[in-house]
Amino acid sequence: MVLSVCYSSFLPYLLLFVLLPRQASSISHHHHHHHELKSIHFTLFQHETINKTAYLIVNGVAGAAISQTTTPFGTLYVFQDPLTLKANSNSKIVGTVEGTSITSSSNGLQSISIAKITLKMKHYKGSISVVGGTHNTKPSNHPVVGGTGDFLFIQGYVTSSPVDLSGITVTFKIQFHLYWPPYAIPSHSK
Repeated sequence: MVLSVCYSSFLPYLLLFVLLPRQASSISHHHHHHHELKSIHFTLFQHETINKTAYLIVNGVAGAAISQTTTPFGTLYVFQDPLTLKANSNSKIVGTVEGTSITSSSNGLQSISIAKITLKMKHYKGSISVVGGTHNTKPSNHPVVGGTGDFLFIQGYVTSSPVDLSGITVTFKIQFHLYWPPYAIPSHSK
């Protein structure tokens, strides 16, 4: 009994002693590496053409009708779209965006999207994987979940914003906000 009372009164101090140094070191560790991140920021344009680079695979069950900006709830959509340097679809192609979206709102304006962005630019070659929610008529941020080539270990996010939603080809502005942790330097920087 006495042993359990002593042990129970000693345990909080032991936990306090063990946990406090770890918490303090993790906070300083985070701040220590923040200034060492290499980053790049740039913009490209995605051109999606219905029944040429983008296809409706499964029609949804209810909700909005199919249009340039909406699809019924549950619609499965796949795409393999070119990425260009300018909003004009005839400008230089520097990559592709391939992936899938599933309409996740009854108004047909929102979906869950998964995409692999493959880039062949002057200083960077590789792919960036993103996943997240997409709003068809408003800007949407997509977290970066991985990368290959020069984008190995990449972190950050990609913002997709509609530019032109009229006609058979729709255009999106894709803004990249990419960061490399200190242990992952792009190959062209070495």
